[in-house]
Amino acid sequence: MHADQLITGIAQLVTAQGPHARRGTAMSELHLLPNAAIAISNGRIAWVGPEHDWHDTAKATVDLQGAAVLPGLIDPHTHAVWAGNRLADFEARARGATYEEMLAAGGGIRSTVRSTAAAPQQELIALATPRIAALVRSGATTIEIKSGYGFSVAAELAMLEAIAALTTQTSARILATLLIHIPPTDPTERRTYIEQVCTTLIPIAAQRHLASAVDVFIEREAWHCDEAETIFACAQHHGLAIKLHSDQFHSIGGVELGIRMRALSVDHLEAAGPTQINALAASNTIATVLPGVSLHLGIPAANGRSLIDAGAAVAVATDLNPGSSPLFSTAAALALAVRSNGLTPQEALTAGTINAACALGLHDRGRLEPGCLADLLVLHSNDWRDLLYTLGANPVREVWIGGRKVQPGGTKVTT
Repeated sequence: MHADQLITGIAQLVTAQGPHARRGTAMSELHLLPNAAIAISNGRIAWVGPEHDWHDTAKATVDLQGAAVLPGLIDPHTHAVWAGNRLADFEARARGATYEEMLAAGGGIRSTVRSTAAAPQQELIALATPRIAALVRSGATTIEIKSGYGFSVAAELAMLEAIAALTTQTSARILATLLIHIPPTDPTERRTYIEQVCTTLIPIAAQRHLASAVDVFIEREAWHCDEAETIFACAQHHGLAIKLHSDQFHSIGGVELGIRMRALSVDHLEAAGPTQINALAASNTIATVLPGVSLHLGIPAANGRSLIDAGAAVAVATDLNPGSSPLFSTAAALALAVRSNGLTPQEALTAGTINAACALGLHDRGRLEPGCLADLLVLHSNDWRDLLYTLGANPVREVWIGGRKVQPGGTKVTT
């Protein structure tokens, strides 16, 4: 074998193995290889093994001098494109206002919708670029970005176009999701908007390849299950996957709907009880928990421990957004999942790599095995657990995407 490059000096190489999501106790099963090396060709991993077992040639060799190496993290739930801020909400919450009270009064998401819809597309791109760079610096190599702050067909398409533009301006691998976030307050306008989503927005987004999935926020103050089912049926008709925001404040049937319609993932789950947890464990739908939300809003965290013990496949994401999770570090989300959601370090790494990839329908990343994309992290430490242990500092020394080291500002450089 002749490789483009060989990475040596790896004190620990830690990865899940195999392309499928890990469920229950299998989430703790990681392959730890000491004194390892990785061979890369054409942006993909060609070989992984003990360094002393490599007997072929490579055009270049990079010595990491005793660092731990892990798969690039996958962030399967972000809202990284927005304009305006929610600092007034932050202050109101500190004085006792609830998230639902602010939303019902026209604040919360609705204030971000107004600011985002009014912003030129180039401004949206400029605002999102440093946010994505921060996620990359924290270890995210694939990032899902949702629309959902548009509130009209034109504004939603503009958000999706901004996300598409970001794929050429950042080193991250970006997937776009069309999010149908909140409904109009008027019942007639609410029905009209669903019709516009199904007859215009979803068909255009699918035809122009602006999104790979459709997400709906199901909640008492948002969309209801019958409305979401109509939207999801349209999405699937047009070849798009489906995902859900569900059971954040109330359990009103979103988990059950997502499972029945074979959603890739159901996200949030702070209000999910034993019925929902057991249903997820018996399904192929990924349960994605968002510890930044419970931290920022001061609400109980999703019960990751019970989900895993029941046999579910759990993923973790930042839910980066201006209102409920201003969390700009994917590594920190995993660290919080250990503290808040009851995951072990091994489970958290699985949740942020292979399971997060599966939550996006991806099977060529989130692990360090031959044939996978050469997306990986190099830590400052020689022990992989520092990724989950460290708070307030970045444990990631280098981020590699497609076999190339990424600069701190988020652009690729050759090694």
